[in-house]
Amino acid sequence: MSTILITGGSGLIGTALTDHLLREGHVVRWIGRRATQRPDVRSFAWHAELGAPDEAVRDVDHVVHLAGAPIADQRWSTRRVDELTRSRTAGPEALWRAAERTGWRPRTFVSASGTGWYGAGRWRAPVAEDAPPGTDTIAGITVAWEQAVDRWAAQSRVVKLRTPMVLARTGGALPRLARLARLGLASPLGDGRQVMPWVHLDDLVWAYDAALFNADLQGAFNVAAPEQPDNRTFMRTLARVLQRPFILPAVPGFALRIVLGGMAEVLLGGGTVSTGRLEAGGWRSAHPGLEGALRDLLH
Repeated sequence: MSTILITGGSGLIGTALTDHLLREGHVVRWIGRRATQRPDVRSFAWHAELGAPDEAVRDVDHVVHLAGAPIADQRWSTRRVDELTRSRTAGPEALWRAAERTGWRPRTFVSASGTGWYGAGRWRAPVAEDAPPGTDTIAGITVAWEQAVDRWAAQSRVVKLRTPMVLARTGGALPRLARLARLGLASPLGDGRQVMPWVHLDDLVWAYDAALFNADLQGAFNVAAPEQPDNRTFMRTLARVLQRPFILPAVPGFALRIVLGGMAEVLLGGGTVSTGRLEAGGWRSAHPGLEGALRDLLH
């Protein structure tokens, strides 16, 4: 049995991971901007000067860093990009201050990351984890995120899970996309040829389990389903699963740029990512195909 501290534990991934870890008999603590009430989890809030309070980190074996402002909730202004970046780097910094003060050293520091590391361009050949980062806004956010985590490599085993769109029943992008599809409004974005990697929430939870407890895993790992369709195929499959028409014209890229600003480039770009490194560490997707995953989550 291990004690695991999760930043951003009350979010979509954190809640699912917490449920899984508790079922496995582990002790889970949460820490974030405010203490969240959950009877089976001790919850703590950051301290402005001290970072994480001593009691939050005492006897913690592993850290999972999930905290970060939602990427797609607002238009990307300069201020919003700063907020997205800072919300991802603040957690590792706050925990570092606690470690310096108390001498605490977790065995493992696992962090969320994103396939945005590779940028918002387009590519077809699968990219592996040793590919260089992109140079655009989403890559800049992700690079800063990973650099804040890499600081822990001198003290702990560090694992970074580069994750694409997470498909879940009750959170993330899928309920919003499904709502449009049920109204008959499913359509491609831009020309629809950009690849859309994705992962089922259950598979992602098992990736975090592997990152926590397989001591051979270290560094960055892509986490995605084997089937990675283009945007047009994704939306057509969603409409078919929901038994709705797929007849509307594509949403023009220029319209997305007007409405969403820089975030539109993330929706209009993308490419295939290789998951061979994580699979070599023992991880396997239980939901490899898009249609099967959608049917599991939507019916």
